Amino acid sequence: MTAVLVVSGLIVALLVLAIVLYNRLVAKRQMVNNGWADIDVQLKRRADLIPSLVATVRGYASHERQLFEEIVEKRNRAREAGDDAAARGAAESALSHPLGRLIALGEGYPELKASANFKDLQDDLADTENKIEMARRFYNGAVRELNTAVETFPGNVIAGPFGFHQAAYFEIETADRAVPEVEFGGKS
Repeated sequence: MTAVLVVSGLIVALLVLAIVLYNRLVAKRQMVNNGWADIDVQLKRRADLIPSLVATVRGYASHERQLFEEIVEKRNRAREAGDDAAARGAAESALSHPLGRLIALGEGYPELKASANFKDLQDDLADTENKIEMARRFYNGAVRELNTAVETFPGNVIAGPFGFHQAAYFEIETADRAVPEVEFGGKS
């Protein structure tokens, strides 16, 4: 009788542990999904700002057609990358470089630099880049917690059979995000 109670108690304890672990994994996966949704919102905001910024600079620097076409092409690739964090990170990194060149180009035209519209767009873009960085940090923290829970014991015992997998980090290369310093013929 006591052996049956001990075995029953162990089974109940293991079942409770499995339920707790499962719920913990679900919560961590939801944090990753929430983090990705935040990143996606900010990336869409950035993508929506790009046509206005290009149109504003185009009026002053129409000879930069190749740069404008490159930005449009890379913006479209970033949108097509979808929810794959690794592919989206690579596409967004590729977009950041010509976008930085566009901002630097705008700095070389005093009339454009003085334009309230250009200034507002620059400020909006800078604000969006900061929000992307904050969302990226939150997402990557959530991914780290999920990946740790999926890989460590006893979470890994529950993770595999119930379809929990590691998530990919969202990385944008810092070098690509930096706006290049450009000097235009010794002008200050």
